[in-house]
Amino acid sequence: MGGMMGGTAIGAWILLWSLLGLALVVAGGVLVARVVAERRRSESRQVREAESPGLQQARDALRLRYANGEISREDYLQGKVELED
Repeated sequence: MGGMMGGTAIGAWILLWSLLGLALVVAGGVLVARVVAERRRSESRQVREAESPGLQQARDALRLRYANGEISREDYLQGKVELED
């Protein structure tokens, strides 16, 4: 009987360490995903900050007109391309 109890204890430790390892891998993946997402956000903020206020206002006005249905999708896309140049 002593042999069976030892085998069960070893199996429990293996299960515990396996679950701990899996938890560490998942936590590491979440951390990496957050870091990558934050870098992308900061890069897009830097690009937006480099633009002139007039260009930002023009883009906002174009989006607003499209959202309100004042212009068609084609007109919106054309305006967006022209503002990028």
